[in-house]
Amino acid sequence: MHWKPWLIILVMMSATLSGCLSDDSGDENGSGSYISYPEPWDRANLIYDNSDVFSRVTINGTYNTSAPQSIFVPVPTITAADGGAGITGGAEVHLGLWLPEIDGCDFTAGNISEECKVPVLADVGPYYDDGDVSATTPADRLGRFLIENYVPHGYAVAQVSVFGTGNSNHCMDLMGTDEQRGIDAAVSYLGEAAWSNGKVGLIGKSYDGSTPWQAATFGNPYLATIVPMSGLIGVHELMWRNGSMEARGPIMHNGVYGSFGIDGDGGDAENLCEGYIEGYVNGPAAYQTGGMVAYAGNTYWTERSFLSRVLENYQGSIYIIQGMQDWNVDPHMAFPIHQQVEEAGIEIKTLAGQWAHDYPDRIEGHSSQGSGRGAEAYPYTLRWDWADEMLYWFDWYLKGEGRAPTLGVEMQDNRGGWRFETTYPAPDTEYLAINGADMGPDGTSMSAASSITMSYGPFEEDVYIAGMPTFHIPVTPSTLNGAHGFLEMTDENGMHLGHAVMDFRFHAGGRDGQLSLIPYVEVMGLMEFMPMDVFISAGETIFITLTQTGEDYVPSSSAVGGYSVDWSASTLTLPIVKRTCDDLFQAPMQTYGTGDDGIREC
Repeated sequence: MHWKPWLIILVMMSATLSGCLSDDSGDENGSGSYISYPEPWDRANLIYDNSDVFSRVTINGTYNTSAPQSIFVPVPTITAADGGAGITGGAEVHLGLWLPEIDGCDFTAGNISEECKVPVLADVGPYYDDGDVSATTPADRLGRFLIENYVPHGYAVAQVSVFGTGNSNHCMDLMGTDEQRGIDAAVSYLGEAAWSNGKVGLIGKSYDGSTPWQAATFGNPYLATIVPMSGLIGVHELMWRNGSMEARGPIMHNGVYGSFGIDGDGGDAENLCEGYIEGYVNGPAAYQTGGMVAYAGNTYWTERSFLSRVLENYQGSIYIIQGMQDWNVDPHMAFPIHQQVEEAGIEIKTLAGQWAHDYPDRIEGHSSQGSGRGAEAYPYTLRWDWADEMLYWFDWYLKGEGRAPTLGVEMQDNRGGWRFETTYPAPDTEYLAINGADMGPDGTSMSAASSITMSYGPFEEDVYIAGMPTFHIPVTPSTLNGAHGFLEMTDENGMHLGHAVMDFRFHAGGRDGQLSLIPYVEVMGLMEFMPMDVFISAGETIFITLTQTGEDYVPSSSAVGGYSVDWSASTLTLPIVKRTCDDLFQAPMQTYGTGDDGIREC
């Protein structure tokens, strides 16, 4: 494993780095009252509390936590045209709220002084009372982490149920416009509350990591920062890629989350709103076409696509957290999104580690990964400094305390090494173009049961494949319907490095394709791999295998025939960066040893 020798060097160096902070690490007023903000590469020898299932802040806050309040927030923008509670009346979302107990501050008073007002952190999702605790009970998923770490530091914390779940009424419309308006109403309530300083931050993972993106579409002035962890920039974007569908695609709404709203209680009738009814049609329809079915005035999928509205309207900051081995919410929800957000002038940072659908600090999830899926990077995936990292972020963007965090990308490679890049892919990325004919494929035609394997290497020097490799493949279908392809990149030991997938009706990429291909008319499939960050040592070779499908992807409804490939006109392009041991930093709270396998010269 290549990381061990340079980590030994870092251990020796860390003694001189630990605790050495820049002069601006305190508060800007120079009072010294603010907790220092060590950069990630300055934390190697710092000691963090790892006694719980999640990370803890290194300095505990001084405030006690109030008993939870149960609050219902009216959503007047839901009208009769939306069905559900728009007809029955009184659409509202429910939340549980915890406040800090601050001496001299009465949060029940009508006129609260500015010194008593606090910012708010909220986790918004569908799981409270639906497979998890109620919204007024600290959830082990994230709520307890937020309440125990940050309420004592002067933050309010809210757990919010989206429509149709928990004690919120109306319709579970799977991230549709109704849900988005409910989330926006909760943000406004939390920002306008008498005890609030007017700044709200949304944080969560998975579905709860998608609600921050939804909230940011409105440009709500109270929403100051979002921290989406493996969150969706859009629902169609999750389940379809280049026209290729995941197996859960057709049933995600009504077969999975719709059941949260129809649970046998008196509110079931309110789920008969337009968003829920449309879900029965649009999942199967998208499978048939591969696209967003945005014709004849249908807006089901476009309403559930968030990123463009965020880039246009949002005025806060963004901290993306993403598992590079996440197969539930793939890392294309983070890259090239980071660059797009950055180019829109929004302050952004991303933390991307080799974990799966998880938080940065959970042993149980990180330790269970298999080879090629994060095992080689464990336990260096664990970030026991994460609670502090979030405190620094929140203090700056919600309180205006401390100093501005250094923006960019903390990236971990597949062997465990951490490094910082100013953006991703890095500005000095070199793009290595390789002709397909030079990779030696052992076949030219594809059928449902066939596969073609090709290789490139050995590499002459140590490199990182860091970004989204592309493989442009000329494909000629042999039937009227279409063709489907899955690429997997492995190392010479068969370890998974990355993959790409495409319904060749969408040969130009994206979500705009054609209904069918013309038999024996060639198209150029512009396949792009999912984001990857893998270390390749000098002398190693990579292998790429093309099959009709793989993993949990379903061949498109049109891909019933074979096709041929013109390898002489195909091109594999690898994004390459060259980094040395000096570019890497040590994750804190880990012990690094020499081992007895491959030593990388540093």
